[in-house]
Amino acid sequence: MIGHVAIIGAGFSGTLQAINLLRHQGPRATLIERAPVAGTGLAYGAAHPSHVLNVRAANMSAFPDDPAHFVRWLEARGVPGAATAFIPRVTYGEYLRELLEAALRDANGRLTLVRGEVTDLEPGDTVRIALGDRTIEADAAVLAVGNLPPHDPPGLDPARLSADRYSGDPWAPGVPEGLADGDTVVVIGTGLTMVDVALLLDARGFRGRIVAVSRRGLLPRPHGPGSEWQRIDERPDTVASHLLHRVRARADAIGWCNAVDELRPFTQGMWGNASDEQRARFLRHLRPWWDVHRHRLAPEVHARLTALIERGQLEVIAGRTLDFVEGLAGIDLRFRRRGQDAVETLRARRIVNCTGPLGDLTRTTEPLLQRLAARGLIRADAARLGIDVDNQGQTIAASGVPNANLYALGPMTRGAFWEIVAVPDIRTQTWNVARKLSNAHWVGGEGL
Repeated sequence: MIGHVAIIGAGFSGTLQAINLLRHQGPRATLIERAPVAGTGLAYGAAHPSHVLNVRAANMSAFPDDPAHFVRWLEARGVPGAATAFIPRVTYGEYLRELLEAALRDANGRLTLVRGEVTDLEPGDTVRIALGDRTIEADAAVLAVGNLPPHDPPGLDPARLSADRYSGDPWAPGVPEGLADGDTVVVIGTGLTMVDVALLLDARGFRGRIVAVSRRGLLPRPHGPGSEWQRIDERPDTVASHLLHRVRARADAIGWCNAVDELRPFTQGMWGNASDEQRARFLRHLRPWWDVHRHRLAPEVHARLTALIERGQLEVIAGRTLDFVEGLAGIDLRFRRRGQDAVETLRARRIVNCTGPLGDLTRTTEPLLQRLAARGLIRADAARLGIDVDNQGQTIAASGVPNANLYALGPMTRGAFWEIVAVPDIRTQTWNVARKLSNAHWVGGEGL
């Protein structure tokens, strides 16, 4: 019988895990967070006021059994047209913090928030969690570590670049600081993080040149107006080539965004039933196209991005980075455009890594995950997208045996679930794991 669960990380995943344990009348929980603010994580805690959610508020409830919860919260605060609005991310962070504060206030001792960094843990009959100069013992532990920082792009050695010239963390407060209008900022990556950085630079008054570089130079698509169409009612083939042909045919008939959206009910099942080879082919050939159509921009954000491009301030280049050399005048980036043999050089005042979060455990610099992997307590999934887990979220040891009392949640489980980076997917995952830990998983998904 599980009487106490320790949750490592109080971002969206960890916070919802703790709250759902309370909602299921489950075991006592200790929520551990090293950052000064708990409840928001990086996505909603480091946002600029100009950054908005990429999903309409109607789909952003924290609870799968109460889909209108966030909309009601907004309406109670006088937000007009809340259901269809793209709300600032800082507002969503306030929503999550209020949920956590209410849970702590009403938990009657069943939820404790602990500040500090977990340095190690040892699963066994119980889980012993090392936290600085103290140890917490629990019947089960949940790794809710969120997204890991991006890996450095090809040709870049951060040890050879100064901190003022290279930012490996796109959310670092110094990214927009110390720039002049004659400067050039090079952003590595052209996805959602690049958009955030470009719009932040614009909002902070930077009028210099921004150059975004990625292998394909693909930009996220905007959300369109709501539309209805006859959706597919069965899971498509998971063979990458067959899926590509089918999605292309559907895109011709109903548009790319709709063709991707109608796969959502089947995506996790398709991924779970695909072989390692099929998953690898998808990641190699189709992932960039999937990402730009699946993870879209709010219309107003797309309009601001388009304006930056049209006035010539933002340039997008499809190409491969070769090396980065710092001199007195800046960093010289050598790159080769896609389909070209010539090597070009671009001088930048600052380089910002926006390649997106990656979860390869063999390359992570996260000390806790390094220690767990080195001892064989956890392992990388076959696609090296994160931590290997089974379909119930239990981590899998190097031996191939699931750890009965060590779970993982959120984006680091994308190797098992793929679609596990957005609120609608993570809220369901935390709900299901909470049901299991509360011995309530025999109850239907409608709740208790």
